[in-house]
Amino acid sequence: MAGHSQFSNIMHRKGAQDKKRAKIFAKLIREVTVAAKSGMPDPDANPRLRSAIIACRAANMPKDNIERAIKKVAGGDEGENFDEVRYEGYGPGGTAIIVEALTDNRNRTASDVRTAFSKNGGNLAETGAVSFMFDRVGAIHYPVETGSSDDVFEAALEAGAEDVVSGDGGHDIYCRPDDFHTVSEALSASLGDPESAQLDWRPQNTIEVDDKAAETMMRLFEALEDNDDVQRVSANFEISDEVMAKLNA
Repeated sequence: MAGHSQFSNIMHRKGAQDKKRAKIFAKLIREVTVAAKSGMPDPDANPRLRSAIIACRAANMPKDNIERAIKKVAGGDEGENFDEVRYEGYGPGGTAIIVEALTDNRNRTASDVRTAFSKNGGNLAETGAVSFMFDRVGAIHYPVETGSSDDVFEAALEAGAEDVVSGDGGHDIYCRPDDFHTVSEALSASLGDPESAQLDWRPQNTIEVDDKAAETMMRLFEALEDNDDVQRVSANFEISDEVMAKLNA
Protein backbone atom coordinates (compact mmCIF):
# COMPACT_ATOMS: atom_id res chain seq x y z
CA MET A 1 0.00 0.00 0.00
CA ALA A 2 1.23 3.50 -0.69
CA GLY A 3 0.66 7.21 -0.31
CA HIS A 4 -2.38 8.71 1.32
CA SER A 5 -4.20 5.44 2.06
CA GLN A 6 -1.22 4.13 3.96
CA PHE A 7 -0.82 7.30 5.99
CA SER A 8 -4.53 7.32 6.83
CA ASN A 9 -4.33 3.74 8.08
CA ILE A 10 -1.35 4.59 10.28
CA MET A 11 -3.15 7.57 11.77
CA HIS A 12 -6.35 5.53 12.23
CA ARG A 13 -4.49 2.97 14.32
CA LYS A 14 -2.98 5.74 16.40
CA GLY A 15 -6.46 7.04 17.20
CA ALA A 16 -5.92 10.41 15.55
CA GLN A 17 -9.00 10.11 13.34
CA ASP A 18 -11.35 10.05 16.32
CA LYS A 19 -9.73 13.13 17.81
CA LYS A 20 -10.06 14.99 14.53
CA ARG A 21 -13.63 13.94 13.73
CA ALA A 22 -14.98 17.50 14.04
CA LYS A 23 -12.27 18.81 11.71
CA ILE A 24 -12.95 16.04 9.20
CA PHE A 25 -16.67 16.78 9.24
CA ALA A 26 -16.01 20.50 8.72
CA LYS A 27 -13.90 19.77 5.65
CA LEU A 28 -16.51 17.42 4.22
CA ILE A 29 -19.29 19.96 4.73
CA ARG A 30 -17.15 22.58 2.99
CA GLU A 31 -16.89 20.26 -0.02
CA VAL A 32 -20.66 19.63 0.02
CA THR A 33 -21.32 23.38 0.09
CA VAL A 34 -18.93 24.13 -2.77
CA ALA A 35 -20.28 21.22 -4.80
CA ALA A 36 -23.87 22.35 -4.29
CA LYS A 37 -22.96 25.90 -5.35
CA SER A 38 -21.02 24.72 -8.41
CA GLY A 39 -24.08 23.05 -9.91
CA MET A 40 -27.60 22.15 -8.93
CA PRO A 41 -28.15 21.58 -5.18
CA ASP A 42 -29.66 18.24 -6.22
CA PRO A 43 -27.37 15.20 -6.01
CA ASP A 44 -29.27 13.44 -8.81
CA ALA A 45 -28.32 16.27 -11.19
CA ASN A 46 -24.89 17.09 -9.74
CA PRO A 47 -22.19 14.36 -9.93
CA ARG A 48 -19.77 16.33 -7.75
CA LEU A 49 -22.38 16.71 -5.03
CA ARG A 50 -23.12 12.99 -5.20
CA SER A 51 -19.41 12.29 -4.71
CA ALA A 52 -19.26 14.65 -1.73
CA ILE A 53 -22.27 12.96 -0.13
CA ILE A 54 -20.69 9.52 -0.63
CA ALA A 55 -17.55 10.75 1.17
CA CYS A 56 -19.69 12.10 4.03
CA ARG A 57 -21.49 8.80 4.42
CA ALA A 58 -18.19 6.92 4.40
CA ALA A 59 -17.07 9.12 7.31
CA ASN A 60 -20.30 8.32 9.18
CA MET A 61 -21.52 11.89 9.10
CA PRO A 62 -25.14 12.27 10.31
CA LYS A 63 -27.58 12.60 7.43
CA ASP A 64 -29.04 15.78 8.99
CA ASN A 65 -25.68 17.56 8.71
CA ILE A 66 -25.49 16.85 4.99
CA GLU A 67 -29.09 17.83 4.27
CA ARG A 68 -28.75 21.05 6.28
CA ALA A 69 -25.74 22.17 4.23
CA ILE A 70 -27.50 21.46 0.93
CA LYS A 71 -30.70 23.21 2.03
CA LYS A 72 -28.75 26.34 2.95
CA VAL A 73 -27.39 26.58 -0.58
CA ALA A 74 -30.75 25.71 -2.13
CA GLY A 75 -32.36 28.45 -0.03
CA GLY A 76 -30.01 31.07 -1.43
CA ASP A 77 -27.68 31.33 1.57
CA GLU A 78 -24.38 32.24 -0.12
CA GLY A 79 -22.34 32.07 3.09
CA GLU A 80 -18.58 31.99 2.58
CA ASN A 81 -17.13 31.65 -0.89
CA PHE A 82 -14.26 29.22 -1.33
CA ASP A 83 -11.75 28.96 -4.16
CA GLU A 84 -10.45 25.59 -5.30
CA VAL A 85 -6.66 25.50 -5.29
CA ARG A 86 -4.22 22.69 -6.06
CA TYR A 87 -0.63 22.77 -4.87
CA GLU A 88 2.08 20.43 -6.12
CA GLY A 89 5.48 19.80 -4.66
CA TYR A 90 8.21 17.43 -3.59
CA GLY A 91 8.49 15.73 -0.21
CA PRO A 92 11.22 13.80 1.62
CA GLY A 93 13.13 11.32 -0.51
CA GLY A 94 12.12 13.00 -3.78
CA THR A 95 8.47 11.97 -3.43
CA ALA A 96 5.72 13.79 -5.33
CA ILE A 97 2.81 15.36 -3.43
CA ILE A 98 -0.51 16.91 -4.51
CA VAL A 99 -2.46 19.08 -2.07
CA GLU A 100 -6.06 20.06 -2.81
CA ALA A 101 -7.61 22.94 -0.87
CA LEU A 102 -10.79 24.98 -0.59
CA THR A 103 -9.93 28.42 0.74
CA ASP A 104 -11.43 31.85 1.36
CA ASN A 105 -7.92 33.36 1.47
CA ARG A 106 -5.47 32.15 -1.17
CA ASN A 107 -2.51 34.04 0.27
CA ARG A 108 -2.97 32.53 3.74
CA THR A 109 -3.36 28.99 2.44
CA ALA A 110 -0.40 29.25 0.06
CA SER A 111 1.78 30.55 2.89
CA ASP A 112 0.67 27.79 5.27
CA VAL A 113 1.21 25.03 2.71
CA ARG A 114 4.61 26.40 1.72
CA THR A 115 5.64 26.52 5.39
CA ALA A 116 4.50 22.94 5.97
CA PHE A 117 6.63 21.75 3.04
CA SER A 118 9.72 23.77 3.94
CA LYS A 119 9.69 22.71 7.61
CA ASN A 120 9.32 19.04 6.79
CA GLY A 121 11.87 18.22 4.11
CA GLY A 122 9.92 19.33 1.05
CA ASN A 123 9.39 22.23 -1.30
CA LEU A 124 6.51 23.58 -3.39
CA ALA A 125 6.71 23.48 -7.17
CA GLU A 126 4.67 24.92 -10.02
CA THR A 127 1.20 23.57 -10.77
CA GLY A 128 1.60 20.62 -13.13
CA ALA A 129 5.08 19.77 -11.87
CA VAL A 130 4.05 16.38 -10.41
CA SER A 131 0.38 15.77 -11.32
CA PHE A 132 1.41 14.07 -14.59
CA MET A 133 2.78 11.25 -12.38
CA PHE A 134 -0.74 10.52 -11.08
CA ASP A 135 -4.08 9.34 -12.48
CA ARG A 136 -7.37 10.92 -11.39
CA VAL A 137 -9.54 8.12 -9.99
CA GLY A 138 -12.45 7.25 -7.78
CA ALA A 139 -10.94 5.59 -4.69
CA ILE A 140 -13.04 3.42 -2.37
CA HIS A 141 -11.54 1.73 0.70
CA TYR A 142 -12.93 -1.21 2.65
CA PRO A 143 -11.43 -2.71 5.84
CA VAL A 144 -9.79 -6.12 5.62
CA GLU A 145 -12.65 -7.80 7.51
CA THR A 146 -15.08 -6.92 4.68
CA GLY A 147 -14.20 -10.19 2.99
CA SER A 148 -11.52 -12.16 1.17
CA SER A 149 -9.56 -10.58 -1.65
CA ASP A 150 -11.39 -12.83 -4.12
CA ASP A 151 -14.83 -11.84 -2.81
CA VAL A 152 -14.02 -8.13 -2.90
CA PHE A 153 -12.48 -8.46 -6.36
CA GLU A 154 -15.62 -10.15 -7.69
CA ALA A 155 -17.86 -7.48 -6.15
CA ALA A 156 -15.68 -4.71 -7.58
CA LEU A 157 -15.64 -6.32 -11.02
CA GLU A 158 -19.43 -6.58 -11.06
CA ALA A 159 -19.71 -2.96 -9.87
CA GLY A 160 -17.63 -1.73 -12.82
CA ALA A 161 -14.37 -0.92 -11.02
CA GLU A 162 -11.05 -0.94 -12.90
CA ASP A 163 -8.64 -2.21 -10.23
CA VAL A 164 -8.51 -3.67 -6.73
CA VAL A 165 -5.49 -3.76 -4.40
CA SER A 166 -5.94 -5.95 -1.31
CA GLY A 167 -3.50 -6.27 1.58
CA ASP A 168 -3.11 -6.21 5.35
CA GLY A 169 -4.46 -2.65 5.41
CA GLY A 170 -7.70 -3.55 3.62
CA HIS A 171 -9.09 -3.34 0.11
CA ASP A 172 -8.56 -0.34 -2.17
CA ILE A 173 -10.91 -0.23 -5.15
CA TYR A 174 -10.34 2.15 -8.07
CA CYS A 175 -12.62 3.29 -10.86
CA ARG A 176 -12.88 6.06 -13.44
CA PRO A 177 -14.06 9.40 -12.00
CA ASP A 178 -17.17 9.35 -14.20
CA ASP A 179 -18.10 5.93 -12.81
CA PHE A 180 -17.52 6.83 -9.15
CA HIS A 181 -21.18 7.24 -8.17
CA THR A 182 -22.35 4.07 -9.94
CA VAL A 183 -19.50 1.94 -8.60
CA SER A 184 -19.87 3.29 -5.06
CA GLU A 185 -23.60 2.58 -4.99
CA ALA A 186 -23.13 -0.94 -6.34
CA LEU A 187 -20.38 -1.72 -3.81
CA SER A 188 -22.45 -0.36 -0.92
CA ALA A 189 -25.24 -2.71 -1.95
CA SER A 190 -22.97 -5.75 -2.09
CA LEU A 191 -20.30 -5.05 0.55
CA GLY A 192 -21.89 -2.44 2.82
CA ASP A 193 -20.72 1.13 3.41
CA PRO A 194 -17.02 1.75 2.69
CA GLU A 195 -14.54 3.13 5.20
CA SER A 196 -13.72 5.96 2.80
CA ALA A 197 -14.76 7.01 -0.70
CA GLN A 198 -13.54 9.99 -2.68
CA LEU A 199 -12.10 11.25 -5.93
CA ASP A 200 -8.36 11.04 -5.54
CA TRP A 201 -4.98 11.07 -7.26
CA ARG A 202 -3.41 7.64 -7.70
CA PRO A 203 0.35 7.51 -8.34
CA GLN A 204 1.41 5.71 -11.50
CA ASN A 205 4.60 4.56 -9.75
CA THR A 206 5.76 4.70 -6.14
CA ILE A 207 9.02 5.54 -4.38
CA GLU A 208 10.04 3.52 -1.33
CA VAL A 209 11.26 5.75 1.51
CA ASP A 210 13.61 4.85 4.37
CA ASP A 211 13.05 5.30 8.12
CA LYS A 212 14.09 8.93 8.27
CA ALA A 213 12.16 10.01 5.18
CA ALA A 214 9.05 8.11 6.34
CA GLU A 215 9.09 9.84 9.72
CA THR A 216 9.53 13.25 8.08
CA MET A 217 6.78 12.41 5.59
CA MET A 218 4.41 11.67 8.46
CA ARG A 219 5.13 15.05 10.01
CA LEU A 220 4.51 16.75 6.65
CA PHE A 221 1.19 14.95 6.18
CA GLU A 222 0.13 15.82 9.72
CA ALA A 223 0.94 19.49 9.15
CA LEU A 224 -0.96 19.57 5.86
CA GLU A 225 -4.01 17.64 7.02
CA ASP A 226 -4.23 19.73 10.18
CA ASN A 227 -4.80 22.80 7.98
CA ASP A 228 -8.52 23.65 7.84
CA ASP A 229 -8.27 24.64 4.15
CA VAL A 230 -6.62 21.43 2.96
CA GLN A 231 -9.14 18.87 1.71
CA ARG A 232 -6.93 16.04 0.42
CA VAL A 233 -3.26 15.12 0.24
CA SER A 234 -1.95 12.50 -2.20
CA ALA A 235 1.60 11.25 -2.62
CA ASN A 236 3.62 8.54 -4.39
CA PHE A 237 5.62 7.19 -1.46
CA GLU A 238 5.73 3.56 -0.30
CA ILE A 239 6.78 2.28 3.11
CA SER A 240 8.13 -1.22 3.76
CA ASP A 241 6.60 -3.44 6.43
CA GLU A 242 9.74 -3.05 8.55
CA VAL A 243 9.61 0.73 8.51
CA MET A 244 5.84 0.64 9.06
CA ALA A 245 6.35 -1.43 12.20
CA LYS A 246 8.79 1.19 13.54
CA LEU A 247 6.34 4.01 12.83
CA ASN A 248 3.60 2.20 14.71
CA ALA A 249 5.83 1.34 17.68
